[in-house]
Amino acid sequence: MSDLNRGIMKFKNADKPSVIFLSSILVLGSIIALIVWALSTAYAI
Repeated sequence: MSDLNRGIMKFKNADKPSVIFLSSILVLGSIIALIVWALSTAYAI
């Protein structure tokens, strides 16, 4: 069992590259969305 198959991702095939890629896109996309929202709220762009 790899280290990626433990912790939060406790499902079968959690260490597949496609699952890792999809979750990283989801996390990075939400971070970028929060940054854009914060900048548009703080400054009138």
